[in-house]
Amino acid sequence: MVNKSQGEQTAGQSRGPDEQFGSETWSPWLVRELDVASGFPELAASGLDGMRAQGAWILIRAFDEPLGALWMPFERASITAAAIRDALPSNVATQIRIRLEDAGITWTGRVPLEGCTPRRRPTFLASRDVLLQEGPEVTAVVCTRNRPDELRRCIASLQAQSYPRLSLLVLDNGSDSDATRDVARLSTGPYAVSYVFEPEPGLSNARNRSVKETKSEIIAWIDDDETADPHWVCELVRGFAETPAAGSVCGVMVPAELETPAQVWFEEYGGHSKGRGFRPAVFSPATAHSQSPLLPLPPFGTGGNMAMRRSALECIGRFDPALGAGTATMGAEDTRALTDLLLAGGTVRYQPSALTHHFHRREYAAFERQMYGYGVGLTAYYMSLVLDRPSLLVPLAKLAPRALRDLRDPNGIRLGEIGPNFPAAVLRVHRRGLLIGPAVYVGARYRARRRSRSSRRRSSYQFG
Repeated sequence: MVNKSQGEQTAGQSRGPDEQFGSETWSPWLVRELDVASGFPELAASGLDGMRAQGAWILIRAFDEPLGALWMPFERASITAAAIRDALPSNVATQIRIRLEDAGITWTGRVPLEGCTPRRRPTFLASRDVLLQEGPEVTAVVCTRNRPDELRRCIASLQAQSYPRLSLLVLDNGSDSDATRDVARLSTGPYAVSYVFEPEPGLSNARNRSVKETKSEIIAWIDDDETADPHWVCELVRGFAETPAAGSVCGVMVPAELETPAQVWFEEYGGHSKGRGFRPAVFSPATAHSQSPLLPLPPFGTGGNMAMRRSALECIGRFDPALGAGTATMGAEDTRALTDLLLAGGTVRYQPSALTHHFHRREYAAFERQMYGYGVGLTAYYMSLVLDRPSLLVPLAKLAPRALRDLRDPNGIRLGEIGPNFPAAVLRVHRRGLLIGPAVYVGARYRARRRSRSSRRRSSYQFG
């Protein structure tokens, strides 16, 4: 949980956007990455601009492998290296010990602060070396619309990938100017960038079109409001290599910045991983007893950092055109696809070493709309399952009490990490979205099918 200063607004007393963003007492949180190999430096509360941060969100790595993250408030002018070490969760400290011993470094009983040089190549890096030499062809797809600046930033991170057998595709989902095409055309770097325009709105339509336009066995998707870690693609490939049965591999999305209250609140609510953490996980019919494929909390993965085998895509058929950003349901096309894969007997691997940095919504109104969309998308997802698979009604009814508890449990996955000034109005908006999601899906499904029939008639007229 993020520690806030005394006297700030409580969750039960909602504040308006002007008050939230106009407060002179609020200050950003730093986002930092520290690797035990290079040591833990002291973190200063004041940056070059002189603004004092209220704390730091710190990603902890060992020989480049992400192992965990922690929030640390600035109680003084700086956070010492020793304080960071003392704040490490016990499971992260244990993983660091294992990585040090794997690298031939004697464990002294405490995480070293000054850095360390491996005596032998760490297993994690040695296996990456093999993947860089022998891994399969991959296509990375950015589905985008009218966001050329964000797209440019995202593509730059893809051009910096370490993985050699990579192609890039920009899937323009109906931009109303040439700016998106120009960004793709002017991109420079080691990887060729293809551009495809898909006029039919909706992220599912964009994803489905990208499958048709690519030939590689593995297709990876990243959103335009993210940047990719330099080894993102290689680490997705690692997931497939370490779990050969996997039809999909999903990575972790961490915050790129925490400069506004809305960004902090989103991360407090769980961000995109919602409690999944930094330990690899495998989901299949064999794990259904521990986490049902019908209850994606914590999520199996998220579409902004997701790769799928072409064979898995053929298994699920397609992404549901009535779900996803750009439709009235606003999301959940990725959740539905992963659930379909699991219900078909497939396997999904969560691979947190495949890391992307997400730029959360900065403004309150955008954050509130996102949370509303998450509510709509979740219950729209359940309605889509029921309409396509009526036999799921009984198992879904059995899961309903647990799902309702998760929504309201102050110590649960959804609410357990929110701070004392998290706006209650956002939670109410989210619940309102949950209530209307099923009806919204029915309307979106009707419109999607009507457009599909109209498109087939036009095609028949033009080319028949």
